[in-house]
Amino acid sequence: MNDSLLPRVDDLLAAAARIAPHAHVTPVLQSQALDQMTGARLAFKAEHLQRGGAFKFRGACNAVWALPEEVAARGVVTHSSGNHGAALALAARTRGIACHVVVPEGAVAAKLANIERHGATLWRCAPSIAAREAMCAQVQADTGATLVHPYADRQVMAGQGTAALELLHSHGPFDLLVVPVGGGGLAAGTQLAIQAAAPQARLILAEPAGAADTARSLAAGSLQLDFTPDTICDGLRGTLGAPNFALLHGQAEVITVDEGATVQAMRLLWQVLKQVVEPSSAIALAAILAEPARFAGQRVGVVLSGGNVDLDALPWGRA
Repeated sequence: MNDSLLPRVDDLLAAAARIAPHAHVTPVLQSQALDQMTGARLAFKAEHLQRGGAFKFRGACNAVWALPEEVAARGVVTHSSGNHGAALALAARTRGIACHVVVPEGAVAAKLANIERHGATLWRCAPSIAAREAMCAQVQADTGATLVHPYADRQVMAGQGTAALELLHSHGPFDLLVVPVGGGGLAAGTQLAIQAAAPQARLILAEPAGAADTARSLAAGSLQLDFTPDTICDGLRGTLGAPNFALLHGQAEVITVDEGATVQAMRLLWQVLKQVVEPSSAIALAAILAEPARFAGQRVGVVLSGGNVDLDALPWGRA
């Protein structure tokens, strides 16, 4: 792995300063009921209340504002099932530049509406990573826009890490930090934050059992990407990026979670915290509930990553 592709702590700190005029400092939520249920002391970083409804705005905003003026003027392009696309569209709007988002067929309607609301141009493609990347390359060639990858971009990873950095500074110290993992942008950024502000803490990744490439990759010591995702967590269907793997290998543990447990955690977060979060976010609590002995007596920071829920298709009744 080319080290120039990997963000460093300096990139994380620069990202925190760069996005400060644009991103929300999101609240941290706590619940005695959930503490009693898990036997741990939990602090939830409410990134579903971030601009755009997800932590993704942090990385997108950092990437957009890190571009030189002459490069930014040509716009940005990405591929996304929803949250990153909406975040990049919103970030591009803060700088007054064009944004193009390649979206796979079958993406959640509420997330597509977010992208369009922020003024991006949508380009539809087949629901495969290869189709997304091919369409992105075509848009780049036609427009001169800069690709901002959803999770493997150095500036994106650094920006995503600012959520955990804020949590560590406001409510630390922690023994464990728990975040969802799909492509690995939030996970890699969180590992950077741990390195910068809490070297004693350990990183736990929550991953759907139906898209567990990170668990297999970290166990094997190499990327294991030959799989077809099958999960309600649409934001976690992406494959782990190579730079993300490089930052996480040997530094993180993974808990895989089944669909029913994720939906139950989603419902529990509504019942107890009165927060509606998407399955890709609720899986972090589901991982804690799945292995309570690992968390009992520990101080645990949890990133609630997003809240862009399709309210017409809530899965609670099927749980």
